[in-house]
Amino acid sequence: MKSVLYIGCPSSERADTEQLFASADLSVIWADNSAGAVAELQRRSDLPVLLDLSRGAGALQIARDLREHRPGVLLFAVVDNRRPDLTTEAVLTGVADVFARPPAARRLSNAIERELRGEHAVARSHGGGAGSDGLYSQSPSMREVMTLIARAASMRAGVTIRGEEGTGRQAVARAIHAAQPEGVDFVSVDCAAFETEDLETELFGTAARMRSGNGAAADGWHGLERVSRQGRLHGAIGGTLYLKNVAEASTRVQSRLARLLRDREAVLVETGATINFDLRPMAGVDPGIDTAVSEGRVREELFRRLSVIRIEMPPIRSRREDIPALANHFLREICRTRRVPPKALSRPALSLIAALPWRGNAVELRTMLEAIVGSLAGGKGIGLEDVLAQVKLDGGSAAFFERGTLRQARSRFEREYIAHVLEQHRGRISDAAKALGIQRTNLYRKLRSLRVDRSSLAK
Repeated sequence: MKSVLYIGCPSSERADTEQLFASADLSVIWADNSAGAVAELQRRSDLPVLLDLSRGAGALQIARDLREHRPGVLLFAVVDNRRPDLTTEAVLTGVADVFARPPAARRLSNAIERELRGEHAVARSHGGGAGSDGLYSQSPSMREVMTLIARAASMRAGVTIRGEEGTGRQAVARAIHAAQPEGVDFVSVDCAAFETEDLETELFGTAARMRSGNGAAADGWHGLERVSRQGRLHGAIGGTLYLKNVAEASTRVQSRLARLLRDREAVLVETGATINFDLRPMAGVDPGIDTAVSEGRVREELFRRLSVIRIEMPPIRSRREDIPALANHFLREICRTRRVPPKALSRPALSLIAALPWRGNAVELRTMLEAIVGSLAGGKGIGLEDVLAQVKLDGGSAAFFERGTLRQARSRFEREYIAHVLEQHRGRISDAAKALGIQRTNLYRKLRSLRVDRSSLAK
């Protein structure tokens, strides 16, 4: 049974919470303030922490204290849906995920497992492993994705996950797969990584046999596909087959896959026996997949069996509410991978990261954070200047498209950046100044000198 340190839960709710968490195999250790939490974490440094933010600013200060004294702690937060501002504040303090009150015990357990699984994978690889993209769902578009994940997990139908590279297509596939019984495999195959014959052998373990004029196999096996134990398809029986770049597979390979998914049976080469072929097929596809189907580069029969359920992955630039949590997730993974002390992004740094265009999605975000961590000589904090040093002038930030002197470029950046932060906070000067890390009076001076128009921002 996993344990979680719960800070700030009202006493009247604790008995019910213990019972709820026990149903998800979670035990609870209680704390009322940051001093009690730090003392408990000194005894058990690996405890994940769940912080109740119902006390507003006081609870947020506990989060900041924990980040200062225990920077490596795995921190989650419980918020009231009536206080969306607290959700934003919680993410800016570096929490791994946020839960509405009352917290869903199973979702919390899965989130803890998700984060710990990333840490253990790094430990096993001695720093060489790549982490998952993480699935954070503060934005409406990602909440819809999470709903579809839950629906797909309860079925065995084919799933197509469409989106740009780096939007988390495989992370979604793994989340769906995680609902299956333990011990079954997640088999991922990139069709673009093999030549035609090599891909056929990789999947089926054997090349296709000659067929008679009516489509039946020449040896009388009634057209069932032949599969060897050496093929990746055999390893996916009972589990999940995840295909990437299916449009790059040859027509012959696509035809064989379509027949296998239609028949749900195959002939095992090693014994000649007919075996059931129960697996869940999924495919991660680009936004242009429908064009590939209409042009015949993807066989319609195969695509139909892969896409009983369709999940659209939004680019991260269209779900900016999720970017701070995603950035914090990557930063924790990178620090674990490199075996360096945990680091935290400042509020201005996170605000800038959320404002960048991210044409390369999560891959670009992670690459930037890796470069930032690699460039730091020491210290725990990552500031605005550290992020600015990694912003490229060739399109990494829209603020640098125009020509001009360095002073002019800096003024353009400040004007557009301040305007973006103001827009995020609906024109509220106090909140924007806090996010920018400057005094209100300084922000007023900036607005005047940079000629930032506030009239269209106030709601």
